[in-house]
Amino acid sequence: YTAQGIGRWYLRKSIGRFSAQAGYIYDQIGSGIIFRSYEERTLAIDNSLYGLQVGWNFNEDWSIRAFSGLQKRQFDTYNSVVTGVNLEGFVLGKEDSNWSMAPGIGFTSRTLDDQSMNALVATLNTYLKEDAFTPVYNTYAASIYNTLTVGPFNWYLEAAYKTDDNLVNPMGVRNAFNADGDTIVIEGPKAFKAPGSVVYTSLSYAQNGLGITLEGKRTENFSFRINPQTALFQGLVNFLPPMTRINTYRLNARYNAATQDLGEWAYQADIRYAPNRLMAFNVNFSNLTDLDNNLLYRELYTEFSLKKKRKWTLITGIQFQTYNQEVYEVKPNAPLVKAITPFVDYLYRLDRKKSVRIEAQYMRTGEEKGLRHDYGDWLFGQVEFSMAPHWTLTLSDMYNIQPGKQSPIDGNSGERAQIHYPRFDIFYTHEASRFSLSYVKQVQGIVCTGGICRLEPAFSGVKMGVTSTF
Repeated sequence: YTAQGIGRWYLRKSIGRFSAQAGYIYDQIGSGIIFRSYEERTLAIDNSLYGLQVGWNFNEDWSIRAFSGLQKRQFDTYNSVVTGVNLEGFVLGKEDSNWSMAPGIGFTSRTLDDQSMNALVATLNTYLKEDAFTPVYNTYAASIYNTLTVGPFNWYLEAAYKTDDNLVNPMGVRNAFNADGDTIVIEGPKAFKAPGSVVYTSLSYAQNGLGITLEGKRTENFSFRINPQTALFQGLVNFLPPMTRINTYRLNARYNAATQDLGEWAYQADIRYAPNRLMAFNVNFSNLTDLDNNLLYRELYTEFSLKKKRKWTLITGIQFQTYNQEVYEVKPNAPLVKAITPFVDYLYRLDRKKSVRIEAQYMRTGEEKGLRHDYGDWLFGQVEFSMAPHWTLTLSDMYNIQPGKQSPIDGNSGERAQIHYPRFDIFYTHEASRFSLSYVKQVQGIVCTGGICRLEPAFSGVKMGVTSTF
């Protein structure tokens, strides 16, 4: 895709208690379960709403707003219409109490355009009678939510429901007739119609250096898109809170659990304790299953950090993972990948402007029928040298130390190849601009740069980048 234009414009005006905005709108209802328009440029997400929003403040604590428009599609828009309304408030306890509430309720609707409907009908016309259905133009969603704060405790609860919607199961199964008139089974994307629901809750505690967060979420048929033809990050009307930690180290982030919007039971617990400013502990556990209790993802992550003021910082820990490759990467009959990954990160400050950081990880995977899971075992090392405020140089290597089932076979030896994946980066920062030049050889998987993680294909070559804020 190549185009140019104005990325965003808007006009905003407030008159007393009334407010209005026209143009590109970024907003969300509650935690975003029934509506969220936001931008994450590094992931190529920009689903702002191009339309009109009006609001009214009843008083300092209660307000209502309504919006309607078309979702952004690069420099164009989708033709389906999204409309919503949201009422939010704040209730404070009496002067001698220590509690408060922030309740809210929201409604959204999405109306399909004729082009999207005709494309869906054309697909359904290829289905047998038992798999076909009558698609709907309009889908409505509602959510009610509340944040209760009592002293050091904070409890958030949200429940959402969505009426019948035209959905697509990427791992669906349906019957069809072949050229001889015999019935065959087709596995792959399958359209269906169903209502959806989500219940999400989060309970947290923070006091005296101790922080505890417990989360739970049940999702059923809650894919909410601008039309059923969109996939991945395209056309998302809503946002479902992820229930796993965001890993940023190269090997720790290799297996990443994407939110399953058609069916998921998810739990997460995170405990952080800092007895002083120089020492901290973190333990995180997450468990994700489908609605039939089949395991999708499980992770136990432990981390310990120690600092010497203005001199060095040490971070070390170990991660245990179980990952359903069949679901997350749509690889039929792939076994559950099990991995154990210890890691260490050491930062040493040479002076006020110069520092050296050394990072190392080792991933050991499980074994089945004499072969390691997926690509097998990995060893990763990186050295980073920074000269503030302009220069950063990094050199790293990711080595497939024990190849697995998916590792390529060496044409000469006939054995699975032990391959090095080196990388060299030069970063230069000037004021609000950052320039990068990199030589990269990488295997397909999750790649994290600057805290942003994304799935990237296998690649070998040179990359150049410019990021600027103005």
